[in-house]
Amino acid sequence: MKKLKQIANSINFKIAMIFMLLLLATIEIIGAYFTRQLEQSSIQNFETSIQVPSIISNQIANQLSRANTQSANKQLSKIVTNYNNDAINQMIIVDNKQVIRAVSNVNDQARVGQRDTSNEIKDAITNGKQISQVENENGNNMIQITPLTATNGTNTNVGAIYVRASMQSVFNNIRNVSLTFLTASLVAALLGAIVSLVISRAITRPIEEIRQRAMRIADGDYSGKVKVYANDELGQLAKAFNTLSVRIEKTQEATDSERRRLDSVLSHMTDGVIATDRHGNITIINETALNFLEKPESEVIGKSIIKVLGLKDITMQDLMSNQQELMVTINPNSPDELILHANFSLIKRVTGFVSGMVCVLHDVTEQQKNEREQQQFVSNVSHELRTPLTSLQAYVEALNDGAWKDPKIAPHFLKVIQDETQRMIRMINDLLSLSRMDRGVAKMDLEWVNINDFVSHILNRFDMMIKTDEKNDHHKKYTIKRELNNQDLWVEIDTDKLMQVIDNIMNNAIKYSPDGGVITVRLLKAKDHIILSISDQGLGIPRKALNKIFDRFYRVDKARSRKQGGTGLGLAISKEIVEAHNGRIWADSAEGHGSTFYISLPFESMAEEGDNWDEI
Repeated sequence: MKKLKQIANSINFKIAMIFMLLLLATIEIIGAYFTRQLEQSSIQNFETSIQVPSIISNQIANQLSRANTQSANKQLSKIVTNYNNDAINQMIIVDNKQVIRAVSNVNDQARVGQRDTSNEIKDAITNGKQISQVENENGNNMIQITPLTATNGTNTNVGAIYVRASMQSVFNNIRNVSLTFLTASLVAALLGAIVSLVISRAITRPIEEIRQRAMRIADGDYSGKVKVYANDELGQLAKAFNTLSVRIEKTQEATDSERRRLDSVLSHMTDGVIATDRHGNITIINETALNFLEKPESEVIGKSIIKVLGLKDITMQDLMSNQQELMVTINPNSPDELILHANFSLIKRVTGFVSGMVCVLHDVTEQQKNEREQQQFVSNVSHELRTPLTSLQAYVEALNDGAWKDPKIAPHFLKVIQDETQRMIRMINDLLSLSRMDRGVAKMDLEWVNINDFVSHILNRFDMMIKTDEKNDHHKKYTIKRELNNQDLWVEIDTDKLMQVIDNIMNNAIKYSPDGGVITVRLLKAKDHIILSISDQGLGIPRKALNKIFDRFYRVDKARSRKQGGTGLGLAISKEIVEAHNGRIWADSAEGHGSTFYISLPFESMAEEGDNWDEI
């Protein structure tokens, strides 16, 4: 059924059908006209053939002019009987009084002498005009009534001859001719169908080849050409198509080359690029933009750029009219937060029609983070310096107002001023150290050191501090537990800076440990790293604050930290120093269960023994 439908819809079939229908219509029109003319001619010829000759009609008129006598009737009967015409079935002689005077049919002799009441005979006698008509009953007979005029020159109608003749032979001839014409028409239609198919095939074959060639071009196959059969319109069309094919191939090659170049540029761009149509639906997106959005290409192609970028309270009309620059945040309030600078521009044709938009996404997460950190840093520095300066101002004003004269109050005020001044000096020194590290100008005095001896040397100093503090009952009591490695572990470090790191962590452990607490120092070897851990039994650090304790000026308990004289920069400096040694520092803690700080440093096995720090 589908195949038949395809054939019926083809141009070849339509041309053949049109040609055949035109041929059949022409034959039918000609046939109808021919048949009609044949019928009329046949009837006219038949009408002429049954016409009674003048010599016979004159003889009949002479007899009718005589009186209605028996001899006259016999003579009329003799004339009618002797008249021979195979087409005539019946002949009746009627006088001007419509009395039947003679009949040709022997079986109708009884009608002689009777009056005929038919209107046709009456009209013919009265009007003197011949009447010829086909019977309406079956249409196979023709009736012809011929009026008779007296031969004596008076032009008086003396009667009429009624002739009834069978037309079956006429109709048979017409039917035979019509059948012959119909047969010839069918043969002509068949021959016309064959000719029309051949002609239509000759017309449509070049068109079909052009169609097939166009389909191959659509699939990307530009090889081959359409065959030119003649230099007619179809031949010229084939030549034009071949020229078009060559130009399309060149244009496609240029387009593909530009597309590959564009794809290469887009794929190697560090910025994300998104192109849309004039409705704002994404049509092109490069790999960088997909990485920014953390979505596969299938989820964004064809989608609105406003929804993909999560732009709120902004319409496509706003973007096209203003081309504003926006800040887009991906995964806000999460560790993977990404801040993108989105720059929009229109895609316009030569006519000025806007066909789409291009959005360039630039990752400004680090820049924004640095700006926030700088702002926070300035705010923190201002806040941290303002606190001791406020205290200094208050105590200096008190001394200026006369407190310096009080021998009990003045030394205390001066001691506070001295402590706050030293605190500011320590803070400024720490800031200068961080600044040098940030700018990469801090010098590292590296040397190979046995880390066991180095850590033992530091802990020995703290043990001496414990013995010194035991003489003062008001000082906190604590114990240092050592779990060091017996193997010589050599690392390349800056001893002064790493000692500063360990001192800072030990001092924090001592500050936040309870009275009588134990501080555990462990030294482990793990593959190509050594790990130093310092654990205390203090209050611990909340889990949410662990990722922030190495930030500058960050304090878990600000009031307690300031009371104990901290600057909030110790752990930040420690992190910078450890990372300068290609190491890592981190902490593990839980509230109420103490804290553990870990320092991981790269390690290489060495045969030589290091210096003995205990002898320093």
